[in-house]
Amino acid sequence: MMNYITENDRIYATDDSGKVIAEVTFPTENGVATIDHTFVDGSLRGQGIAGQLVKMAVDKILADGNKIAATCSYAVAWLERHSEYEIVNSDTPIACKIDGRHE
Repeated sequence: MMNYITENDRIYATDDSGKVIAEVTFPTENGVATIDHTFVDGSLRGQGIAGQLVKMAVDKILADGNKIAATCSYAVAWLERHSEYEIVNSDTPIACKIDGRHE
């Protein structure tokens, strides 16, 4: 079990050296938090961590009283599979590489 660190618009985990190995970001503007980036280190692939991150982000967004939007293609796909969450229409998904950062 990883120890996740939760900030206002970011949930992440680091390895023993402090390197970020899993991260989801969701900046909030005007009551809408947009999940715009999901990152999972290649060494952690296939363990469902990206899904855990998106779920934690969604739960935090709702707990904070905000609405959910997504531009990260992984988060968009995850939200489509979890129709119990109401999302705000967002822009066309941008490429968000799960195995690396997008600039």
